[in-house]
Amino acid sequence: MSTTHEERAAGAQDVIPASTLVELIDSHLYMPFPFRRNPHEAAAAAGVDHWLRATGLSDEPGVSAMITQTRPAELASYISPDADPGILQLVAHQIAYQFVFDDRAEEVGRHRPGSLLPMLCESIAILRDGAPPSTPLGAALSDLNRQIRERCTPAQAARWAWKSREYVHGLLYEAVGQSHPSPIPSGLCTSIRSLTAGVEPFYPLCEAAQPRELTSGELHHPLMRRLSRLSADAAVWIPDLFSAVKEQRSGEMINLALAYQRAHRCTLPVAVTLAIQQINRTIREFESLCDEIEPELSHSGVGYVEGMAGWIRGCYYWSRTVPRYADAAAPVPL
Repeated sequence: MSTTHEERAAGAQDVIPASTLVELIDSHLYMPFPFRRNPHEAAAAAGVDHWLRATGLSDEPGVSAMITQTRPAELASYISPDADPGILQLVAHQIAYQFVFDDRAEEVGRHRPGSLLPMLCESIAILRDGAPPSTPLGAALSDLNRQIRERCTPAQAARWAWKSREYVHGLLYEAVGQSHPSPIPSGLCTSIRSLTAGVEPFYPLCEAAQPRELTSGELHHPLMRRLSRLSADAAVWIPDLFSAVKEQRSGEMINLALAYQRAHRCTLPVAVTLAIQQINRTIREFESLCDEIEPELSHSGVGYVEGMAGWIRGCYYWSRTVPRYADAAAPVPL
């Protein structure tokens, strides 16, 4: 992340006057992917509610209210507008689970990162060894793991488990960074954010939604690897824009816009504008690489890349109206 005075000045000059962060974001953000939603969204929402009750998660304090605020089935619908009902339900279940897990990790690890260890170790044991769960969160993950194995090929399920373990480890890094006595550097902030994004565990589901399994050459193509990174980064940085006010008030550190604000000592609108410039570069590179790799891909490979694009589109349209980020519609703080 650049922190030059020139970038700061350019960002300040380019800020379009706006009364809210939503207006500011809409004025600056490059979004080439049109709004779409899955026709099975309502059924997926009902399925999420049933699954949370069946696993016991809805009985945990604050979970039902949080699900109302985050609307996981809506996010799944925007991300996967063409997915069949089974894949859509899996995506919605996993989003709901990660919202609960992420919020719990944030709450537990805010002051004592070491207190996260039992929770994280249970998750790793389930994902790596198929160990039996001992908590409602573990039971939900174990059931999600079962659903993934039933729908995905063994190779896809293995990739899902690997990426999910990386996400679990990232939450410990986040807790360490959050509890650090001084603000962490911007580069470390974005590195941690890439781990905690929780987007890449969904890519095997993008693959499972295709008519055929991708070839090794497609999955491990250098451009495909770069596309996965660009998609995950853009998808998680966009909600950072909309959550900046909320996270600033709660003292959160791992947020792209707030990292720019600390680095440049600028107002939040300027910081958000600078973050948008980085997101726009990321999305444009994603578009360019999509065009470059498409002639080399099978029909399933093209669909897989479209699934990555769905994460960028879905996170934008979901973030604009989800109750969790309602502060973004308030008057812009100076």
